[in-house]
Amino acid sequence: MFQILKPGDTIRFMKYAKPASFLSLFLVILAIGIIAVKGFNWGLDFTGGTLIEVGFEQPADLDQVRDVLTDNGFPGAIVQHFGSTKEVMARVAPLEGVKGEVIGQQILTALKTNIDQGVEMRRIEFVGPNVGAELAENGGLAIIVALACILLYVSMRFEWRLALGSVAALGHDVILTLGVFSLFQLEFDLTVLAAVLAVVGYSLNDTIVVFDRIRENFRRVRKGGPKEIVDISLTQTLSRTLITSGTTLFVLIALFLKGGAMIHGFATALLVGIFVGTYSSVYVASALAVALGISREHMIPVEIEKEGADQEPVV
Repeated sequence: MFQILKPGDTIRFMKYAKPASFLSLFLVILAIGIIAVKGFNWGLDFTGGTLIEVGFEQPADLDQVRDVLTDNGFPGAIVQHFGSTKEVMARVAPLEGVKGEVIGQQILTALKTNIDQGVEMRRIEFVGPNVGAELAENGGLAIIVALACILLYVSMRFEWRLALGSVAALGHDVILTLGVFSLFQLEFDLTVLAAVLAVVGYSLNDTIVVFDRIRENFRRVRKGGPKEIVDISLTQTLSRTLITSGTTLFVLIALFLKGGAMIHGFATALLVGIFVGTYSSVYVASALAVALGISREHMIPVEIEKEGADQEPVV
């Protein structure tokens, strides 16, 4: 039976730290294996392709446009409005041996034949695969640099054991989120990459709040070992964590269900990342800091004795 916490009660989070750590390690290894075997379903932002902007005489139905493109040999085309409901932008994967101009003409012909004779070409661009590969490389470097800067920041503000715990939690969140996209072969585009970076920031914010309370309690609470202090801190910040994560998840669920195909991947990445990030703040960041031997002495600042402080004042 579940019991309602009374004032002063403490949830023993660290009691389950060891099995939770093994679970996290297993999931990370599994996610890395899935990524290595299945890879990612890269979107057109990374693979390259042709971008076409067309104008309709009447408001365009995006689902109808997608169906027409699929029936005419362009499956998986990304279609969206831009500017107004009469303006449509479509991005299609490159076809081997076919130039971008030819692809654009084929799409324009298909739209005129099946939807609107008055469709006009507004713009056509071709993005080569080399540009997409560069975006993928730069995106990976952005995540690595962000983690390195976070490690440096937390080390200076808190303590290196907490810094390693926070970076391990962020890496855990990123790898599991990427593993979900690889497992289900969800399309990975620039919006998903932005969501992954947002997960890093969100998870760090949650972890910093917990670490602030841990540092405060190490200095304030005189009884209890590191595990007890961490349990007290996690219990005290639990309501804030649940309220913040819960309200964020409500918004993301609405985006996931009603936001449309263009931000489906973005919402999915944030849903997975925030759920995993809330867990990792407890059983990765805090648990690893305890495992590394965090203690009260590490949280108390060293008092620097000023030169001449022990001398008698001269009258």
